[in-house]
Amino acid sequence: MATFQRDTLALWDRTYLWHPFTQMQEWVRDSPLIIERGQGAYLFDTRGRRYLDGVSSLWVTVHGHRHPALDRAIRQQLSRIAHSTLLGLSNPPAIRLARQLIRVAPKGLTRVFYSDDGSTAVEVALKMAVQYWQQRAPRAGPKRTFVCLRLGYHGDTVGAMSVGGLDLFQKRFQPLLFPSISVEPPYCYRCPLDLTYPSCAMACLEPVERVLQQRHREIAGLVIEPLVQAAAGIVTAPPGYLTRIRELCTRYEVLLIADEVATGFGRTGRMFACDHEGVTPDLMAIGKGLTGGYLPLAATLVTEKIYRAFLGEYEEWKTFFHGHSYTGNPLGCAVALASLQVFKRARTLARVRAGMATLRRLLRPLAHLAHVGEIRQCGYMVGLELVQDRASRKPYPLTERVGHRVAMDARRRGLLIRPLGNVVVLMPPLSCTTQQLGRMVAAVRESIRAVTDPPAVRRTRSDGKRKKA
Repeated sequence: MATFQRDTLALWDRTYLWHPFTQMQEWVRDSPLIIERGQGAYLFDTRGRRYLDGVSSLWVTVHGHRHPALDRAIRQQLSRIAHSTLLGLSNPPAIRLARQLIRVAPKGLTRVFYSDDGSTAVEVALKMAVQYWQQRAPRAGPKRTFVCLRLGYHGDTVGAMSVGGLDLFQKRFQPLLFPSISVEPPYCYRCPLDLTYPSCAMACLEPVERVLQQRHREIAGLVIEPLVQAAAGIVTAPPGYLTRIRELCTRYEVLLIADEVATGFGRTGRMFACDHEGVTPDLMAIGKGLTGGYLPLAATLVTEKIYRAFLGEYEEWKTFFHGHSYTGNPLGCAVALASLQVFKRARTLARVRAGMATLRRLLRPLAHLAHVGEIRQCGYMVGLELVQDRASRKPYPLTERVGHRVAMDARRRGLLIRPLGNVVVLMPPLSCTTQQLGRMVAAVRESIRAVTDPPAVRRTRSDGKRKKA
C-alpha cells in the first residue's frame, strides 16, 4: 500500500475510531498497526510486514486465514442470499448447521438457539434457565439467581457481566448488574485456601457444595468456563473438578451452564472442553471459533428437558421471547458448516493432540526463565504468568505493564500476541505447523527475557553459564 494511503488510514483511525479495551489517549500517540490481509497462520500489515497470529485474532481463527474451503462456502452462499430472518422463517444453512452441532456436541444436548456472539449466547442461557424453572418446576423454589466463579469472564453485556468475576471489567457498572453468588475458582498457583494440589483433594469444591446445599431453592444455575478460565489468565482447573461440579449441580437441582465460547472447537484438544471428562451440561454457550474465525455467530445448546419446558399452547405464553436481527444468519451458518467439515476431513483434532504435545515440549525450557512463575497449558491455550520473584510468587505491579511490554517486543520479532495483565497468552490457530509453533515460542521466550532481564543481568547469567562450562 502506498505511503499516502497508509498515512491517511492511520489519521482516520485516530480521528474516527474508538477501539475496544483500549486507552485511546495512549493509542493516538503512535501510528496504529493496520492489518490488511492474512494467509494461514500469518497476518500482513499495510506495509507488507508479516506477523504470526499468536492469539488467533482474539481466539477465533481455527483453520488459519483464507482457508480455501471456508472462502468457497461464503462465496457460494453469497450467490444465493446473504441474510433472511429466522423469526417465522428458516434457511438451509441454519438447519444443516444445527444438525451438525448436535452431532459433535456432548451427548444429551439436542437443540440449538442461535445468537450473535459469546456474550449473547450466555445471556440466552441465563434467561432460559430462569424461565425453565418458572415453567417446568415452580415447586423447586423461586430459582432466579446464579452461582459463578470469581475471575470468570462471560462477556460484556449486562447479564454476562452479572455472572462474571473480574472487577476491572464490571465494577463501574455494578448498579446495572443483578446479584449473583461468587465462589473461589480452582486457581492452584495462587490457591485462595493456601493449599497445594493434589494433597488438597480439591478443597475448593467445599464452598461450592455449601452454597448449593444451603441456597439451592433460589439458584437457577451455575455458570462455568470448563477446564480453563480464559480471561483470568488461562487458569486451568485440576482433573476431575468439572465432573464434581456436574455431580453437585445434579444433586441439588441446579442447571449447569457451560461457557465454551473460548474453549470450544478444538482449543483444548477435544471439540469441546466438556468432552475431556464426559460431562454434559444442561446449557452450553458457544461462539468465537464456531465459524472458523470468519463471521460473528454464536449459539446456545440445550438438552431436550430444557427445550420441552418451553412448549405449550399459544395463550400459555411459554414461548422464549428472545431473538436477534441476524439470528441464524445464512452466511455465518454456511461458513460454520464448512469449518466443521474441515475438522472432519483434515482430522484437525488428531493433529491438535499431536501439536499440543509438541507445544508442551517447546514451552518446557521457558519454565527456567527467572520471571516465569507458572506455565499453564490446556491444548492450544497457553498462559505464562510473569512474577517479580519466583520464590514468593510476588506479582509485578500492573502499572509496570510487563505483559504489554512483552507483547510489544514480540511484535518487533514478528509475533502478534495480547496479554492478560501479567500473563502472556499464546493461542495459535489449530492449523499451525511445528515450525510455526517453534517460532512463536522462541519469540515469546526472547521477549520475556528482553523485558524482565536487564542487559547487565543477562550478561552476568551468560558469563556464569560459560564459567560453569
